[in-house]
Amino acid sequence: MTNLEKFQEQMALRGYDAYIVPTSDFHNSEYISDYFKIRQFLSGFTGSAGTLLVTQDNAYLWTDGRYFIQAEKELKETNIELMKMGEKNVLTLTQFLQKFLINKKNLAIDGRTLTTSFILKLKSSVDSSVNIITDSTLIDEIWFDRPKLPFSILYELKPYSIGKTYKEKIEAIRNKMVDLDTNFYIISSLEDQAWLYNLRGNDILHTPVFLAFTIITLDNTYLFVDEHKIEPSIEKYLQKNDIITRGYATIYDTLKGIKGKRILVDFNKINYEIYSAIYENNTLINHEDITLLMKAIKNDTEIANTKKAHIKDAVAVCKLMYYLKTNYGKTEMTELSISNLLEKYRKSQKGFIDLSFDTICAFNDHAAMMHYKASNESNAKIDKPGLLLIDSGGHYLEGTTDITRTFALGNISSQMKDHFTLVLKSVIALSQAVFIEGCNGMNLDILARGPIWKELLDYKCGTGHGVGHILSVHEAPNGFRYKIVPERNDSHPFVPGMITSNEPGIYLENKYGIRIENEMLCVRKGESEFGNFLGFETITLVPIDLDAINKKLLTNEEKEWLNNYHNEVFNTISPYLKSEEIEWLKLYTKKI
Repeated sequence: MTNLEKFQEQMALRGYDAYIVPTSDFHNSEYISDYFKIRQFLSGFTGSAGTLLVTQDNAYLWTDGRYFIQAEKELKETNIELMKMGEKNVLTLTQFLQKFLINKKNLAIDGRTLTTSFILKLKSSVDSSVNIITDSTLIDEIWFDRPKLPFSILYELKPYSIGKTYKEKIEAIRNKMVDLDTNFYIISSLEDQAWLYNLRGNDILHTPVFLAFTIITLDNTYLFVDEHKIEPSIEKYLQKNDIITRGYATIYDTLKGIKGKRILVDFNKINYEIYSAIYENNTLINHEDITLLMKAIKNDTEIANTKKAHIKDAVAVCKLMYYLKTNYGKTEMTELSISNLLEKYRKSQKGFIDLSFDTICAFNDHAAMMHYKASNESNAKIDKPGLLLIDSGGHYLEGTTDITRTFALGNISSQMKDHFTLVLKSVIALSQAVFIEGCNGMNLDILARGPIWKELLDYKCGTGHGVGHILSVHEAPNGFRYKIVPERNDSHPFVPGMITSNEPGIYLENKYGIRIENEMLCVRKGESEFGNFLGFETITLVPIDLDAINKKLLTNEEKEWLNNYHNEVFNTISPYLKSEEIEWLKLYTKKI
């Protein structure tokens, strides 16, 4: 029996008609540790986003456009039906359950891994006779070698890295609690807690956070965390800041004893188990986490440090680009060997902490899968002409980076050059945006998609996302997309200090994929009688491959932007390179 069949057998024994398996931990994190990868264990699908619905006889997987190609490949040998989110005539999970649960009785969940907002919406959508049962033990009946909960030692970021102290942040939070007429605040988001305390951990691969919950009152702060993760220096730091620690798993019993409070919670973040513990005896104020915007608007210290991180990161990526351009056709290369070499270059930079996500190194048709990850089985040799897409990034003591470059290797086709140039035109259009205060990514997304849409092409993802400061490489609430996707929460108006990626692309299944990605800092542009105007400053500093450009498709204004950008790249990065690398960089940043 497969893992899925064993799971279905246990469902039948317990009388469950369906069971929802999300891609989530107890904190609604985007990336999760191995302990929480139940959906992957049951389905074999390895993408970072997707929800599995298991019935006694069938199973269905919902995922978004980033993973359609990957999911089709990984589900091919299973009986799991792929539900392509956002596609015509594809029901949402809630719509599907509305129909499926007619004349059915029991829907099971693990209330710790689904958000309050999702369950409340589901309850209002399905027939009231359906029992929604919380069962967190079923998976343990079949997953005998399940990994343990992650364990990593906490460490402190010093003031020179982050600019604001814990005490400054907690004061601002409590002032906002008073404004919202609340006296109790529960934070579940791991990134928000790490930001608040100026602490980091390694409980999630490439995301420097630690499993914890936080309760803030107007007088005290309680950190619920595995206390074995706290070394003496961190214990002193917590005591100095009057932070009271409690065991990680005690959060639910603690909350059951809370009564008569006005509790600030974000239903999109707290899990349903937390909600169940507090809703009857307290007044709940559902409000977006007040830490979310505070965290997204980088202070002057964070901005200055992030720019330093991008210089270090650019040195590493430029060295890789030099290697590719001077060794292609002479040295054996594979997707994995190039990924490993880039990691080596990053590790050589002072202050490097970790990669900010698994490197995507994808040659030709592999690059059509937006979040492809090379494995020993799929590892392609780079031994023929084509396009190599590398999406990668790093965490440094100064900040977090995310960059994509697509490199032309050998003589590529005219269609590849045309498509590459379309993506470049899209990047330039968004980079040059000047907009009135109050605009968000939905207002601006068409600038990036415009050149691509004109050719009746599109890409099935957003154009960009917020980037954390030594935190998750994907950070709400800023981003670029042309329509609201509630689970993404990336449509907040832009504010100076926000850092957002700019990464349009073209992906042709079984052929190739092209993406160019820069990070941009939101800045003030000026003020007039019509209001305040904002724009972007590009802070990524790596050449855009001139070998892949059809110059005839660029306007004079676009050429000027590219020439100015490459001039800045050369002037900033060349002092950190060897003489032969500098001569090469001159060639790849020359005026066109």
